[in-house]
Parts: sequence; C-alpha cells; structure tokens
Amino acid sequence: MLRPRGDDPEMLMGMRGAKHRFMPNRLVFPGGAVDRPDLSASSASEMSPHTLRHLRKAANERLARGLAIAAARELEEETGLSLGNPPRLDGIEYLCRAVTPPDSPIRFNARFLLVHADRVSGTLAGSGELESLRYYGMAEATALDLAMPTRLVIERLRIWLALSPDERIAITHTAILRRHSWRME
Repeated sequence: MLRPRGDDPEMLMGMRGAKHRFMPNRLVFPGGAVDRPDLSASSASEMSPHTLRHLRKAANERLARGLAIAAARELEEETGLSLGNPPRLDGIEYLCRAVTPPDSPIRFNARFLLVHADRVSGTLAGSGELESLRYYGMAEATALDLAMPTRLVIERLRIWLALSPDERIAITHTAILRRHSWRME
C-alpha cells in the first residue's frame, strides 16, 4: 500500500516475527499465498487491462485474477484495511516479481502489487502476523537493514513513481528479480 507524502512516499510495512521460518525479524510488505478460493472469488470490479496483461505473462487468467484477490484478502487479514467486500480490484497495479534461486532452501515466486491508500477503508490494526505495522517513508525504510529483495523492490517502486500514469501504462515489460538482478519479461 502506498501513501503519497511529498518527496518521500510512504509504504505499509511490518516486521516478521522471530518465529517465522522465512525472513524472521525482517521488515516486509503485507502479503501471502494464493488460496484455492481466491481463484474463483467474486470482486466488485476487475483489474485494469494493463495490470491483467502483466500478471498474465507468467500466469493464466484464473491465477492472475486470483493473485489480485489474494492480495486484497491478505491485506485485510494482516492489516485490517479493505478493498471492499467483495474487493475492488481496479486500483491494483503490478509493480514487479521476485523469484528465489532454485537452490534456495525456501522458495517463493512473489508478485509485488500496489494500491494507493485512498482506495482502502478500515482501521490499521495488525493481525499479529506482522509486528510494528505502519507506514514507513521510503527514506526511512531504505536506511534500515532490509533484506536485499525488499530493498530492490523499493528501488523499483522509486523508478515506477517517477513515471507519469501514461508512461506506466506504456510499459510492455515486467521486471523480475532473479539472483539479485532485474530481468525483463
């Protein structure tokens, strides 16, 4: 979730607990996995054709839509903030993807979606999955000891924010983080 604040936009982030198997004690964005019901859940509106097109580069249409539904569900579960019930998907944007190396003991294939804070309702109240859940300015977050993928996604967000809305829609490639470097899909 993104909240404009002059030259230092804020991002909703939280600290993963010490008992988490993957990335314990690390500042991360809210998120999670696609659950089977996400693949057929209803929505109040659909994603923009631009967002859907980019998600479809590495997913079929059902999974691409399920990713957006899962993002809305996870946002509400982890933060108390909602895109509606059923969720409105039209404000979701696709930023990038990160894939762990095949030899990594814990694998993920994460899509980083974003939505502006003015598109959500509710009161920020974490579920306990993320500690210190709050908005972090980009400068504040990048001054912390971030995991490399998180740091690189923030840098990708900084590039995206510098584009006009028309330039964002004109993008034909999707950035994918593999082995600490960006590749275009």
